[in-house]
Amino acid sequence: MQLFGGIEAGGTKFVCAVGDGPETLREVRRFPTTTPQETLGRAIAYFREIQAGGDMLRAVGVAAFGPVDPRPGSPTFGHITSTPKPGWANTDVVGELRAALNVPVGFDTDVNGAVLGEHRWGTAQGLDTVVYFTVGTGIGGGALVAGKLLHGMMHPEMGHLRIPHDREADPFPGICPYHGDCLEGLASGPAIEARWQQRGETLPPDHPAWDLEARYLALGVVNVILTLSPQRVILGGGVMQAMLFPRVRREVRALLNGYIAVPALTEGLDRYIVPPGLGDRAGVLGAIALAQHAAT
Repeated sequence: MQLFGGIEAGGTKFVCAVGDGPETLREVRRFPTTTPQETLGRAIAYFREIQAGGDMLRAVGVAAFGPVDPRPGSPTFGHITSTPKPGWANTDVVGELRAALNVPVGFDTDVNGAVLGEHRWGTAQGLDTVVYFTVGTGIGGGALVAGKLLHGMMHPEMGHLRIPHDREADPFPGICPYHGDCLEGLASGPAIEARWQQRGETLPPDHPAWDLEARYLALGVVNVILTLSPQRVILGGGVMQAMLFPRVRREVRALLNGYIAVPALTEGLDRYIVPPGLGDRAGVLGAIALAQHAAT
């Protein structure tokens, strides 16, 4: 059987799987992200097991934490570049995998991978311009524009949008080591914990943390709506509990204030700002979609 491999390369854990879509996804394996040598070694060992079992591995895709260089032809294509994660800066992920497995390797950010997976199999099917935010240990944003993943000089860094910060209402300075109170610095999971001295999952639904969180996320979403005009916005990640969605939609509606008079925003926000259709498999399925693209 011909299979495509996917690696969701997160800053906390790697998820590896093979298949050619949601219905055939199998052999899912998770392990912690430690050193590059150990972690990539475990991923390589996993795919070698697949190959030794008689299946043909056509290609592998990697949807990675960043920053990364996703530009084919660049001298550092396939590298995790200036990440603050200890030991991972300037790691040649694609080179290691190509040399060990002798197959094509697709490579992009974790959120670009997720939006590609959602476009192919999830809640963005049939659309050509979509944005995916993941809100968890960090905040990242991926974009599909006119049917193609958005790169430019590197890739979007929507988690570091500079959003309004009312220091009277919220004196918390933010935790981003580069910008302090950017979107990630104010609204990521670690920011919630640092502000309230409690992990988000332990806070009750009526805690003031959630209205503040919804406000910050809505500011980020509105900036992207006004910039890219996506046909849908997908919000994933561990912070995005179900009770946050109506709050974010309400804040987005108030911030736009009727300026963009299209039905998706005036009548259908519950179908416009949505959770990922692929759930927690969006990342690894997006990596498999990157593998399929690399094999063409």
